[in-house]
Amino acid sequence: MRDLVVTENVTLDGVVEATGGWFDQANDAGVDQSDIVAALGEQTQAADAFLTGRKTFEDMRGYWTKQTDDTTGVSDYLNTVSKYVVSSTMGDPEWANSTVLRGPLAEEITALKSLPGKDIVTTGSITLVRSLIAAGLVDEYRLFVYPVVLGRGERLFEGFEVAEVPALRLVETRPFRSGVVLLRYRH
Repeated sequence: MRDLVVTENVTLDGVVEATGGWFDQANDAGVDQSDIVAALGEQTQAADAFLTGRKTFEDMRGYWTKQTDDTTGVSDYLNTVSKYVVSSTMGDPEWANSTVLRGPLAEEITALKSLPGKDIVTTGSITLVRSLIAAGLVDEYRLFVYPVVLGRGERLFEGFEVAEVPALRLVETRPFRSGVVLLRYRH
């Protein structure tokens, strides 16, 4: 069975919402980020499916399909990987290798996880991610923690009681030159 991996960029105080420009500002600090790019490359090599909600999908499609000078490899990866978008309203996804999943969510994701292949990764899509957590479908969390404090904003586990989230065990801690730290947790 394939693993479903949630990858999120998160502030030190737990905010996953990228509004307000904090993420772009943190990445424009002039620090060499080739170590983070390498870590992201490792993750894309371990995954052959990308899962997202409709809004995040549309935002990514509008941005990444237009990138012609991306040296990180992200646009090449997203333009070629199998993409699955959870939506009850989307028609044609208008992005190569994209499939619309119309639900029920637990059945669709369980079927996707049962197919042969590598990891299934989701990022952003906080509403979808919270539904995946609630359904007990997440196998691993990869949190890129940025040394930024916002004080407010959407948090990954917002609204969950302790008993609703399975106990997590830390499997990796990797610091980067920029001060960002990757924390990997599994059930």
